[in-house]
Amino acid sequence: MSNQSSDATPATPTAGLHLTPSAKRIAKTVLNGFDAYFADFQNMTLGAKARFETHNWLGVQEAHRERIELYKHKVDQVCKLVRGVTSKNVLDLNIWQQARQAYALLVSNHSNYEIAETFFNSIFCSLFEHQQIHDRNLFVKPSKDQSYKQLSDYTIYFSYSAEFGFENLIHRVFDDYEFSVPWENKKRDIDFIVASINTHLMPLIDYPLSELRVDFLESIFYRNKGAYLVGRAVHGDFITPILIPFHNNEQGGIYADTLLFDRDSASRVFSFTRSYFMVDAPIPSRFVKFLSSIMPRKDISEIYNAIGFNKHGKTEFYRHVISHMKNSSDKFVIAPGIKGMVMSVFTLPSYDIVFKIIKDRFDPPKKVTEAIVKEKYKLVSRADRAGRMADTQEYSNFIFYRNRFSDELLDELQNVAPSKLIITDKLVIIKHVYTERRMTPLNMYLDHASQQQVEEVMDEYGNAIKQLAAANIFTGDMLLKNFGVTRHGRVVFYDYDEICLITECVFRKIPEPRNEIEEMASTPWYTVGEFDIFPEEFRLFFSGNPAARVAFEEKHKDLYEASYWQSIQTELLAGQINDTFPYRRHLRFSPNR
Repeated sequence: MSNQSSDATPATPTAGLHLTPSAKRIAKTVLNGFDAYFADFQNMTLGAKARFETHNWLGVQEAHRERIELYKHKVDQVCKLVRGVTSKNVLDLNIWQQARQAYALLVSNHSNYEIAETFFNSIFCSLFEHQQIHDRNLFVKPSKDQSYKQLSDYTIYFSYSAEFGFENLIHRVFDDYEFSVPWENKKRDIDFIVASINTHLMPLIDYPLSELRVDFLESIFYRNKGAYLVGRAVHGDFITPILIPFHNNEQGGIYADTLLFDRDSASRVFSFTRSYFMVDAPIPSRFVKFLSSIMPRKDISEIYNAIGFNKHGKTEFYRHVISHMKNSSDKFVIAPGIKGMVMSVFTLPSYDIVFKIIKDRFDPPKKVTEAIVKEKYKLVSRADRAGRMADTQEYSNFIFYRNRFSDELLDELQNVAPSKLIITDKLVIIKHVYTERRMTPLNMYLDHASQQQVEEVMDEYGNAIKQLAAANIFTGDMLLKNFGVTRHGRVVFYDYDEICLITECVFRKIPEPRNEIEEMASTPWYTVGEFDIFPEEFRLFFSGNPAARVAFEEKHKDLYEASYWQSIQTELLAGQINDTFPYRRHLRFSPNR
């Protein structure tokens, strides 16, 4: 969805507006298109269980990409249908104002009305090329308050009493959530889980177990090679997450890998750096409400993204941005850190998001084009981000109030990206922009880090590079400024203009010089192909920070070897999919498995 001025008219449709037959047909066509999209989305999602049980990991990746592409395919399809259901001018705003009102009536009792309204917005934006964005034409604001969906409506989880002990409770859970594939060792895993509960959860409980309730969502969450049972322990106002990740040993057995029971762990599982889950959620808003109860700090836009409804997550995020701007007064400024060659980045100090604009011209030695940069960002959205790349949202015609921009920022944008701007006395309209979670740039983090923090974060940096490589992503430019540090201390890559697939690269060792002239040459005397990568040169990324280099080389010196990368390539070309864990390996019941 595109943006518009924050002084949009109220969400209530224009009173007394006459609904023509054309407007009604358009509304019905869009709603039919949404229902068809949602049904296809659910059918793709329902296949996740079989893919997990048959360890069809390549199928998992293919389904993930296809489900993301499904939305655009359906929007394009419905746009064509809309043009065919009326002889009137389909770009007549009066018709769309009527269609919006007719649509609001059609979805008023729809269980997923809010996502259906986002779909309507997508059709409108596609036809009008992200122009004319106003609440009288589409749903800038929701048509009604989502709080009307009361907790009493919940039928999406099973509740278990702890009255007869946790061993009894977990036995019942394993029986209820049994897979079509046998357990590897059911008793062992139940013992592991109960022991973990006794060690970590029981010290928090100072009341009879009969008063404790455990709720588990009825649907299992599938992502990559894992399946997650998501729940919560509840006693009065006390709520704590309980997540059980399951894995398939690929020899006919399912096992529980660990038990996660705190909000930070749950937040990492549902992180913005992870691929979207496949979960059977017939009414996503109810799942979002449940997940918000165990992760209250996480914005609902991020939760919608996590369960695969990223287009509606984009809508919710936009609404959150507008709300924040209405309730704050600070100005947008140039984001801290070294300025990029491709992107101009700015932020609002009171809001943990950055806005990224592609510059009109790129500084040497960058050779990419704007079209290539956009394709790189699209690649990230469809790839396995392995917990190491930030999710982004793409917007057109994002409108801000001019008085919220610092003079320095406005001068910067007018200098590097004038073609992306429309500036009036009151507004700054950015024609194309990406949004992304704000993090501390790694180079800046190192400037104030203790020796222990340096060692830990450089280990994280190396792990990020390796885990992305295992997911078939080569980061290209590994400069420290292109990585960020999250509040959990996790290192995340966020500069995508040079990424490519590992399988497209040619990793080479620098040839030995044959004579003194070659040895002293200031430029390579050997041929360098377009896709050639020389890992020995990665040492240059630490120029100016010898302490970081030493810490990095203690654990990740193998990244300097072409043979390391070639081995990763061989595994990927053979179809091998590696495990990725949204929790520390030491938390696993069998960390050396």
